[in-house]
Amino acid sequence: MRTRHLSVLALVFAVALPLHAQGLPPDSTVRRIVTERLTSSPFRGIVVGLLDANGTRRVVVVGLPADRVFEIGSITKVFTSSILAGMVADGSVHLDDPIAKYLPPSVQVPARNGRQITLLDLATQSSGLPRLPANMAPRDSTNPYADYAVDQMYAFLSGYQLTRDPGETYEYSNLGVGLLGHVLALKAGMSYEELVRRRVLAPLGMRETAITLSPALRARLAPGHDNEGNVVPNWDLPTLAGAGALRSTVRDMLTFLAANLDSTSVFKQTHLSRHAAGSANMTIGLGWHILSRPQGPSIIWHNGGTGGYRSFAGFDEVRRIAVVVLTNANIGADDIGFHLLDATLPLQTPPKVRTAVAVDSLILQGHVGEYELVPAFHIVVTREGAGLFIQATGQPRFPIFAESETEFFFKVVDAQISFSEDGMVLHQNGQNLPGRKVR
Repeated sequence: MRTRHLSVLALVFAVALPLHAQGLPPDSTVRRIVTERLTSSPFRGIVVGLLDANGTRRVVVVGLPADRVFEIGSITKVFTSSILAGMVADGSVHLDDPIAKYLPPSVQVPARNGRQITLLDLATQSSGLPRLPANMAPRDSTNPYADYAVDQMYAFLSGYQLTRDPGETYEYSNLGVGLLGHVLALKAGMSYEELVRRRVLAPLGMRETAITLSPALRARLAPGHDNEGNVVPNWDLPTLAGAGALRSTVRDMLTFLAANLDSTSVFKQTHLSRHAAGSANMTIGLGWHILSRPQGPSIIWHNGGTGGYRSFAGFDEVRRIAVVVLTNANIGADDIGFHLLDATLPLQTPPKVRTAVAVDSLILQGHVGEYELVPAFHIVVTREGAGLFIQATGQPRFPIFAESETEFFFKVVDAQISFSEDGMVLHQNGQNLPGRKVR
């Protein structure tokens, strides 16, 4: 549920002030950034919320009313870690508790070298569990989590063998944080939705955030869109709700960020750096990622993405400023959020506009097979009628579309695949990852 989608945008250069002296830009600058991002997308919108150091809340909107409800996707994960922090604070659980303690005895939770998966491992994305369970085979790829059941999750856990010790290595896992939400809900004796309402939403007065929307909130739900402007289904995550099921508004998200900037709140515990997170300048707390910068204070952040939405939430504890960006399409939100928090972090260039073409069925059939990018990560290519589908290890299956006989692209993420006689290359996030055809 984390992807990067970029659009055309002019750079806004930083003023010659020390970073710690810079506040958030004025509404006019934010509006220009958002308007330029939306120039070619009149059916979509972006809502930006800004929390200034003096506590002032501002909202800049282009394309949608300010009260719209959005899927926030993986930003749900920091609500889950906030629940964890609260339950640790009141003694209900401990960070080093093995998750097996709270699951049914019939579930055989994988362990390795005597090391069990703990609540902390799940919250820091270091459990050793994959991004998604391998037995996740959605009937509807446009709502991929909807039919994944608790029994399936238990079966996967009972049969999975860890490839590394829990706590050893960061690997982003929707399964892991979805499991964390499930475990905490079992401990509390209620559904995840009720748990997040009691532990986070109700105490903060967040009346516009929910999984199951009231009729009034549903009437304000902004429809999500794909890259071509088509309205797409909303996502349902009944089993892995803690990983990405929440919907919210800019007003409620500013309330949540303001609570995170309160140094006396339990949320402070979620911001402490606890584990490396895949790069030299990135670590992770409980759920929140922490971007350290040599020129200024760290940015604490998380993003989200579902089928028709992208979102970003971030803040700077030193300057006491925060930003939330909500979109109802595959429009880049991360770079806008980072740039508003720190103007030295650039806005990104757009992906190439791609047009699908028809390709002969014999050529399509030649691309069918299994490709090994690394020993633990394979991509399986299948064909249905006049189309090809891709399924990576531990991930749902998605269609790809031909630009030529050998060049294909995804619509759900900004990624492409080039085929050759004996392999493929996956192009994503500036990387070109070759894979050999193994069958």
